[in-house]
Amino acid sequence: MFRSEVAESPPLLWSLLYFFSLLCGYYVLRPVRDAMGASGDIETVFPPGLIAWAAGHGVSLKEFTLQVLFTCTFLAMLALQPIYGALVSRFPRRVFLPVVYLIFIACLIGFYWAFHRELPGRGALFFVWTAVFNLFAVTVFWSFMADVFDNEHAKHVYGYIGAGGTVGALVGPVLTSVLVGPLGVANLLLVSACFLGLCLLCILKLRVWAIRRERASGGGSGEVAMGGSVIAGLKLVWQRPMLRALAIVMFFGVGVGTLLYNEQAAIVKAFYPGAKEATRYYSTIDSAVNFTTILVQLFLTRFLLRRWGVAPTLLVPAFAILFGYALLALSPLPLLVAIVQVATRAGEFSLAKPGRETLYTRVDRESRYKAKAVVDTVIYRGGDLTFVWLHKALALFGSRVVFLAGIGVALGMTFGAWRVIRAQRTLPLDATTPGNDR
Repeated sequence: MFRSEVAESPPLLWSLLYFFSLLCGYYVLRPVRDAMGASGDIETVFPPGLIAWAAGHGVSLKEFTLQVLFTCTFLAMLALQPIYGALVSRFPRRVFLPVVYLIFIACLIGFYWAFHRELPGRGALFFVWTAVFNLFAVTVFWSFMADVFDNEHAKHVYGYIGAGGTVGALVGPVLTSVLVGPLGVANLLLVSACFLGLCLLCILKLRVWAIRRERASGGGSGEVAMGGSVIAGLKLVWQRPMLRALAIVMFFGVGVGTLLYNEQAAIVKAFYPGAKEATRYYSTIDSAVNFTTILVQLFLTRFLLRRWGVAPTLLVPAFAILFGYALLALSPLPLLVAIVQVATRAGEFSLAKPGRETLYTRVDRESRYKAKAVVDTVIYRGGDLTFVWLHKALALFGSRVVFLAGIGVALGMTFGAWRVIRAQRTLPLDATTPGNDR
């Protein structure tokens, strides 16, 4: 079935290559980013001036490395949102899509120079940039997919496209492991830049099908600038019920993941103090997540979306997380934490994410590019920031308190999913339905 789908749909093939290249390029960078965030060499992570300023106020940045990095990431997202809004408002798709990726490639070349010269403070800047790159690049990808595929086609192919990304997420870390020895860390950034170059090729190839879909349906064209305010995305998220509900899902969905990730680190430190045992534990989880994700993407996501729409893809992961947190509140053991982690991450990647993305094929272009960017970047990192600090406070009372609080966060996510399901019933079947391109 998969082979026939690809053979009959050239845009699916290019979309698979696009998402594979994007996530492969990102996952080449991710181990470098994580190493910077976990570095014990504080001078590598933060600029000397910031270290001195914090020390002068009685604060050791080494004790708050991740919290400071997450805070800086959120502030960067807020600062970049109007710039992105201006870009998509004033330039047509054929301009702003390549420009976004060319900027990312230029940044990687700049970081190559900084890493090659071992400039102090490069770690924080690279950590924040990588987080920004990941969210904006993936957001732009799915916005473009909603231009290429209508709602019905999206239900057919989004599971397969997601599987292409999962394969990229598997290949990227392998490339890093194999190449970091002979090439060094700095040259890995150039490897990632090459994958982003492939993304540019795929954008050029897919543009033809995006234009064809828009002409066939008589909707607004992406070949002209969409206009509007540079902060329209923020207004749309506040004004439109479905976008507001998607923001709720994103905020609390990030919350359950952040609480689980941070508490898992504390539990692993207690049960597996050795580096080899901890690495083996995390490696097993990652393998299980990727294996489960790709199976569900290939054999279940498409069936659920075509048969019942978005409801099961949003509610099944939400209920699984709620049940998992309830179990962890009773017995926070490493094996159970690993099982819940696999269910949480695999459910998000294989079901919830493709389900949410199909909804953007049914909204106007301003919602698709501007409002979606707000939800996927500002709301996402706002949730990260909120819950990384909340965990630091809750952790003082032990794992059970963290997971009890997590039940409340999971309920918030479930409520948001229910609101999305209700709100999407009022949407037209396709974004280009007359009158919808507001």
